[in-house]
Amino acid sequence: MTVQRTLEVWKLGLVKYLDALKLQEKLMLDRKIGKVSDLVLSLQHHPTYTLGKRKTYHNLLIPESDLKSLGAELHYTERGGDITFHGPRQAVLYPIFSLREIGFGARKYVEGLESVMIEVASMHGVKARPGDKGETGVWVGDRKIGAIGVRISSGITCHGLAFNIDPDLSWYENIVPCGLEGKGVTSLKREVSGELPSDDVIHDQLIQSLARTFRFSDMQIKHDVPIL
Repeated sequence: MTVQRTLEVWKLGLVKYLDALKLQEKLMLDRKIGKVSDLVLSLQHHPTYTLGKRKTYHNLLIPESDLKSLGAELHYTERGGDITFHGPRQAVLYPIFSLREIGFGARKYVEGLESVMIEVASMHGVKARPGDKGETGVWVGDRKIGAIGVRISSGITCHGLAFNIDPDLSWYENIVPCGLEGKGVTSLKREVSGELPSDDVIHDQLIQSLARTFRFSDMQIKHDVPIL
């Protein structure tokens, strides 16, 4: 018998990184005790650089003191992965999933996130692929179009994926993206010859692909959810 599961989708718009981080921490705890079901946060961030739990500060190529004048922030997190950038026109999904309930192990879960971005890129005629050994995320040739960094605690996930629709790629010049020397960064806009649909449409395509990949039978969309 097929289990019917509904994915709750919180569409949050443009959110400060620290607010999203606090929300994820709260929701992880709520998910552990069964107060909420599996859900995903769909949002974009103000310009922000984030470091993973290895705290590879050396991959930030400018003094931290310069970030404020550029209009960016720096935050340390407990996710996996290296330094990355978040900003407007980048689609971010933060799934708060119970891996036990969706029936995925950690490696298969990350591969699922990769396949979500690969599928959406293909919808727009862009051939993307998982990273080679030692390369995280999703790539078009040797240019990264999507980043992945996850945290799993007691089988509950947070953080997730960031897919470049059309962010200002010059922000990446201030870092060694994901700690990989000599690799480029790209966006869907840069790889597509024609016009793209709105960011909202691409967010929806990612959400729909996520629901299919992790075997949800239905979705419940929520707007205007209080951040905290």
